[in-house]
Amino acid sequence: MSNETNPREKLVQSPAEILQSLPAMGRVMLSTRSGGATHERMGAVETVTIAGNEARLSGAFHDSRIDLATVVSIVADRTSKMRERVLPRLECQDAAGETLFSLIGLDGLEPFDKALEPLGAGEVLEPVQREAPGSGGSAEVPEDDLGARSFAAILASGKAIAIDIERAGLFQHWQGALPEPKPAMGFVNIMQGDFHLHLKAGAVSDWARTESGGVVSLQARDAEGKSFGLVLRGPAAAFAEVPGVDARG
Repeated sequence: MSNETNPREKLVQSPAEILQSLPAMGRVMLSTRSGGATHERMGAVETVTIAGNEARLSGAFHDSRIDLATVVSIVADRTSKMRERVLPRLECQDAAGETLFSLIGLDGLEPFDKALEPLGAGEVLEPVQREAPGSGGSAEVPEDDLGARSFAAILASGKAIAIDIERAGLFQHWQGALPEPKPAMGFVNIMQGDFHLHLKAGAVSDWARTESGGVVSLQARDAEGKSFGLVLRGPAAAFAEVPGVDARG
């Protein structure tokens, strides 16, 4: 860490300017949690395109759109560790100071700081208490869990699908052949090199189905019937055996 950085600081530049630093950081994980779903893309951000109030992160490992009217400030945090290794992050925050999602430097502090060096130091903030990794409990995923059964049915179909997250300030997309779901620690986990989805057991009460242009969308809803941003998209055959689908949307 250089003398020009702080463990936790609010950067003074606009999010549009700060996000332009991402391609120089090496591997980056964009992680967001909405309802019972944690959606993560991992790898180098190849390009950042700013158009009006939208920032587009793209490349082989990233496909996301950030709403710059919602994300109004960014905090650089260098206090998070995993197995004694610092994993610095950019916390993208709304006007109320809530962190909507984070961009985590997977290659560590050196490329993170080097990428941000031209911006100079920000406003010093107090460190925050973080939940320890893996502290979410060790509950098993019930056999009748709708999320687990749904992804098992999609895997059996052999069809590629998209798994998207849509939440305030962010749309993030992944598409491909579904890896085998792995239930563990109370979550259904869909994991491959550039993408992770961690879906909490019991998070999905049913799926609202819509169809447009031959593409079927299943929107996850919670126990109160509210959508929480997780959307599956693909051919009808991918979802033919998925349980809990409300065709009325």
